[in-house]
Amino acid sequence: MSAATIRPPRETIVHVIGRMTIQFVSLLGDLALFALSMLRWMLTRLPRGRVLWPIMYEVGIKSLPVILVTGGFIGMVLAVQAYDQFAMMHMESQLGAVINVTLVKELGPVLAAVMLAGRVGSAMAAELGTMRVTEQIDALAALGANPIHHLVVPRFLACFLLIPMLTLFADGVGILSGWLFSTKVLGINSFHYWYHSRNFVMPWDVMSGVVKSVFFGAAIALVACHRGFHSGAGAEGVGKAATGAFVYSFVAILFLDFLLGTILLRLYYVLWPAPITLM
Repeated sequence: MSAATIRPPRETIVHVIGRMTIQFVSLLGDLALFALSMLRWMLTRLPRGRVLWPIMYEVGIKSLPVILVTGGFIGMVLAVQAYDQFAMMHMESQLGAVINVTLVKELGPVLAAVMLAGRVGSAMAAELGTMRVTEQIDALAALGANPIHHLVVPRFLACFLLIPMLTLFADGVGILSGWLFSTKVLGINSFHYWYHSRNFVMPWDVMSGVVKSVFFGAAIALVACHRGFHSGAGAEGVGKAATGAFVYSFVAILFLDFLLGTILLRLYYVLWPAPITLM
């Protein structure tokens, strides 16, 4: 039989799973090496203020409108969705406790991070991808400047420091919007709203949300910069880099939310164990 008549083996589900596994492991390894290089430069020499401040302005100040709108609607949506169930049990006065605990502990950090992944992460990936396509990153390296120190470290620091603060803004606006909607529209007594909120919302809940947002910010910056640095050629490559930055950031946020939620819950029970009651 001649070589021309030999057909390649048909691809099966095993081949597909194997190829996806290899690609996933390779991506994780490349991302880990990228993160180690970025941390080495960050610990060695911090970026200059004239480089860092404009990026912090882009990440922080310009993200405030999106964050405030997101936080406001989260609080009102929680009030709308939870009111009927609490009214059926004649517990509508405790609506504030549920809204505020859910907001500061879970929905506030997660939804704020998702919005910032779409606004900040995609913009970072598109900007760095354009610099890669137009060979500006190669030009920096040729001039003796390290591209990771000059481009990645300022963006990582901006997200790492400012996304927790933006999450607190979203939590505050969500709490106020939930209170306004509950008291002015749903007719819940304002005193009982805040009384039950004070009894149920603990400092640990607020701290848990802030800790999550710190990791979310680091993940968004790292994934976005990595995708931008490894952008493909042309406009299509830049578009795929921006899309991949958001998708991978979203998956990372969900994974970190599950992982950190489990760890923080176990840590809470270790630090404040439940008292043992005798029957």
